[in-house]
Amino acid sequence: MSDDWDVIVVSFADNAGGGNVSLTVDPGAGTEAQFIADIKAKRAAGKKVILSLGGQNGSVSVGSAAEAANFTNSLYAIIQKFGFDGIDIDLENGVSQGAAIQTYLPIAVKNLKAKVGPNFYLSMAPEWVYVEGGYTSYGSIWGAYIPLINALRNELTVLHPQYYNNGDVYTPYAAAPLKAGSADQLVGTAKMLIEGFTYGGNTFAGLRPDQVGFGVPSGRSSAGSGFTTTADVNNALKCLTQLLNCGTIKPLKAYPDFRGVMTWSINWDKHDGYNFSVPVKASLKSLP
Repeated sequence: MSDDWDVIVVSFADNAGGGNVSLTVDPGAGTEAQFIADIKAKRAAGKKVILSLGGQNGSVSVGSAAEAANFTNSLYAIIQKFGFDGIDIDLENGVSQGAAIQTYLPIAVKNLKAKVGPNFYLSMAPEWVYVEGGYTSYGSIWGAYIPLINALRNELTVLHPQYYNNGDVYTPYAAAPLKAGSADQLVGTAKMLIEGFTYGGNTFAGLRPDQVGFGVPSGRSSAGSGFTTTADVNNALKCLTQLLNCGTIKPLKAYPDFRGVMTWSINWDKHDGYNFSVPVKASLKSLP
């Protein structure tokens, strides 16, 4: 794996029922022992290795106090066995307004952090409709991650929504939606998450800049839509951190602590000849 990646998100854990989570290493990728050794080596090199839950086809069930306890205990056992630094919540199924998971998942995650310790890494990679979508229409899946984010603000390491496969994005900063994959869209949505926005008669209080990143495809093959050129990624990063290379959307001030960029995926990036990681890492290294 290229050394350009600072955080490696392993996808995906499985729903074992009753709140329990399991992990099966793909036999084609080697043995469990080899996988554990690989994680240990990456962590020794200063990388974070995270286990992701969900994805397009995955889910977890955390609908009661009992299931929350099973979630915490099963994940803690996996983290201890494999050596993960934490988890990534990428649930694209089962999270909607009024669902019990909005109540019990934060409880389970807080308890997991208490068991793992203060260095526990928590990221979230929701499709943008689950977060900024609440600005347009708060209900069903629209804005459904907002209660999770609010409940886990103190535990959250980084929120990096997926800005692909879901079309253009309405923001408070323009009458028309911002084109998916554009630098303006990346800046506008990050601005919402840092500076706050309204949803369903409520106000989402902004996160710290170091808790916010954005998620884009690594190339044209890795997502159905939302392709972003590396030039737009780099311009968005310059705008957010230095107020340089901005388009029509600008943050209120520069945020040099802005966290960075998530992409789907490391494998597609390698398949395409590192067309994403090389220029984007170079841009990140040039930032303050």
